[in-house]
Amino acid sequence: MDAILSSAYLAPVQYYAKLLACSGGTAHIEACDTYMKQTYRNRCLIADANGPLALTIPTEKPTAGNCPMRDIRISDHGNWRHQHWNALEAAYRHTPFFLYYEDDLHPFYEKKVEFLYDYNLQLTELMCSLIGIDTPLVTTTQYVHRPDEMADFRTMISPKQAWSDDKEFCPKPYYQVFKERHGFIANLSIVDLLFNMGPESILVLYESSSRR
Repeated sequence: MDAILSSAYLAPVQYYAKLLACSGGTAHIEACDTYMKQTYRNRCLIADANGPLALTIPTEKPTAGNCPMRDIRISDHGNWRHQHWNALEAAYRHTPFFLYYEDDLHPFYEKKVEFLYDYNLQLTELMCSLIGIDTPLVTTTQYVHRPDEMADFRTMISPKQAWSDDKEFCPKPYYQVFKERHGFIANLSIVDLLFNMGPESILVLYESSSRR
């Protein structure tokens, strides 16, 4: 199955369940859509001791309206790289696999990448590699309004769209370090799954998708 998805920063479990379901096909990552705030394009959701926590990458204001995602630049405002890494470390340092994957992820919070799309794509490729998802990721070169031969998940996977509306996604509960305090929190960032479950992450993704 081929699919098309929006660019996303450490996207939720639902997103990676779709990438896994594309095994044998290709995942097209949208670069030409109009950038919108308050989406997973520059925000991910993790869980710390106090519950769900949103981490947002600041972006530079576009010089023109309707700026395509590929042209959005990352801002250095607020020392966000340091803040995001500290938040990830505080939330997950006691999980079973944080130390195992720390060296893979930490460099992304030290280096500077100019464009948000490039940063997201590099992180997505890393997550796929660590989890074992072999679906090729391809950058779109033009906006496709109605993809006839691809499953279109660009608007489905969004903070404004309930994951329960996706009839092909049923998140399988897994161990979370703060589960006894907050209960299981579904569809957090992929790093929540990776740090808690490690090599078993791919099994959770597989069992969370009805398209398999």
